[in-house]
Amino acid sequence: MLSVQPSPAEAFDFSSLDIFGLFGTKDQPPPANATTLPYKLEFDLGDAADAKALTRALQDASLLYRLRQDAPPDGETLARRMAADLNPLVDALWSQGYFNAELAIAVDGASLKVGAEPNATLVRALEAHRNRDAVPITVRVKPGPVFGFRNIEVVQRDESGPPAITDPAKVSRLKPGDAATSAALRSAQASLVDYLRNQSRPLAKIVELRPVVDHATGIMDVTYVVDPGPIAGFGDVTIGQTVDVPPAVVRSFIYLEPGDPYSPKALADTRKSVATIPAIGSVRIREADKLDTAGNLPIFVDITERPKRLIGFSARYSTIDGPAVKTYWEHRNLFGGAERLRIEGDLFLAPRIDGTKIQKFGDFEQSDIGGRFAFSFLKPALYGSRYDFLLDGMATRERVGTNRYGGYTARYANVTTAIRRRFSDTFSVQAGIEVERGQTSDVLGQIDYTLVGIPLSVKYDSTDSLLDATRGIRAIASVAPYPTFLGSTVGVVQTKAALSGYYALDDDARYVLAGRIGLGSIAGAELAEIPATRRFYAGGGGSVRGYAYRSLAPLGPLGQLTGGRSLFEASVEARIKITDTIGIVPFADAGTAFSSTLPDFKEKLQYSAGLGLRYYTPIGPIRVDVAAPLNPRKGDKPFALYVSIGQAF
Repeated sequence: MLSVQPSPAEAFDFSSLDIFGLFGTKDQPPPANATTLPYKLEFDLGDAADAKALTRALQDASLLYRLRQDAPPDGETLARRMAADLNPLVDALWSQGYFNAELAIAVDGASLKVGAEPNATLVRALEAHRNRDAVPITVRVKPGPVFGFRNIEVVQRDESGPPAITDPAKVSRLKPGDAATSAALRSAQASLVDYLRNQSRPLAKIVELRPVVDHATGIMDVTYVVDPGPIAGFGDVTIGQTVDVPPAVVRSFIYLEPGDPYSPKALADTRKSVATIPAIGSVRIREADKLDTAGNLPIFVDITERPKRLIGFSARYSTIDGPAVKTYWEHRNLFGGAERLRIEGDLFLAPRIDGTKIQKFGDFEQSDIGGRFAFSFLKPALYGSRYDFLLDGMATRERVGTNRYGGYTARYANVTTAIRRRFSDTFSVQAGIEVERGQTSDVLGQIDYTLVGIPLSVKYDSTDSLLDATRGIRAIASVAPYPTFLGSTVGVVQTKAALSGYYALDDDARYVLAGRIGLGSIAGAELAEIPATRRFYAGGGGSVRGYAYRSLAPLGPLGQLTGGRSLFEASVEARIKITDTIGIVPFADAGTAFSSTLPDFKEKLQYSAGLGLRYYTPIGPIRVDVAAPLNPRKGDKPFALYVSIGQAF
């Protein structure tokens, strides 16, 4: 007699082919088999008020949880893994202030508690699941009450002299009754040290932390023993080894001098200042572990350099102004002195301003494309000084305006050379010579012009970021006279000023108020004598959003835009981070250009409001703004969409 025994069904294991995690997740245990003991892990916290957050803390501490995809070979190994988990889990509970928590790890009625060793009963319970199913392991926790602080003391190791911290309770920010968590203890310790370092005590430290837990009453007393260290200044600043960037260039962007009072903010400002050198990729500042013979703290600055060459491409889009693309090439160390040369080209849609429209592809003409070619050269730290040399040039062909209100066409070339003097990481002045030659045409007629001027500017910038400022002030003011005795065909003086401020409502800058005001004025000539490119206009993604680019200005013959001799713009935003990467920005803008030399606020301003979406990336926020005119003129579109990188201002 022939007997055939069917073999047990086996499930095919897709795990080796599961490159993208399509056949399961890490929460699914490996399949049951004869050679290992896979297990599934659950956390049972009963009716704990903060069960979700506490479970996350326990998972972070648990070896069982981290190794849940690595099944052990036998019950004894798994039992030892369970036992090794007990103390880390207790530490996790204590870190959250649960000092009377009850903890056990159970399997099928067999349990393991703190202080106990795995026994044969537990091993047999584990082995009973071999080749049958995943071992069901449950971490059972009765957290109990959260302990609170009672007495909080900060004592100074050196009792002689006045105390370095006059109000320890205010500095530590610990209050009786607060939850006695490890995060609160660490935060208070950091606050105490930061306070002392901000008092020019760079060697301040906490030498001892004495927590005393009273399990019967559910409270903790804590004492911090502080070594404030001596008051010190900055010592010598040493530049680490560089590859191609001269150390003298780096040193010129460091405004610390030996003997200056020690300050963590000064170090942060130094890091930011050095990072503005285009050739520098990252900056690391190290502090010596002891003072020098003069009682000052030596500082060491290490840098890494960026790749010398860069090729890039960017694009932007507005439903009113249309698409625009840019490509650029940059060399960040052209002659070995950290010189930057940047060459870029722009192509953009030149709006129709003659009443016609592009209805189909065949209507498109070559004149509907505008373009700009530009170059900029920067030689930082001339001869190791705090003077920089700048050379900029540009050639542009553009058409600006709308079909409803007209605009202007322009072709011009401009070259500017300047010397910039940096007085600090926040303040600089600049003076130069500018030459521009071009032709503009609008409803007031055609102007062929030459401008030769001496632009002067002052800049102050204490913000914490160029593309996404959350704190500080940014201000720039400029005056540029173009006298006829230098060769200008029209003698004018152009003045501009812009001020923006940023205020974070919380320490993490998740809620930021931002505001901006811009002003401009041209004096010395009648409006019709001034080239259209030099007149003032408002409107667009960086001005009054919701209106077409440079479409807010006085109207002349036939109701066409003429531009103005003065300008006023204002914006306010509330920048709100919903998550670490997503934010919303409600905003309001106002502004226009005026025919008078100074803004005349008796004239009508244009207003707009909208809502923005921000996606925060390491290189800056991606901005999507939707804006609507609040008092639209006839012909203005009901809303506009803007997409770009960086905040609006």
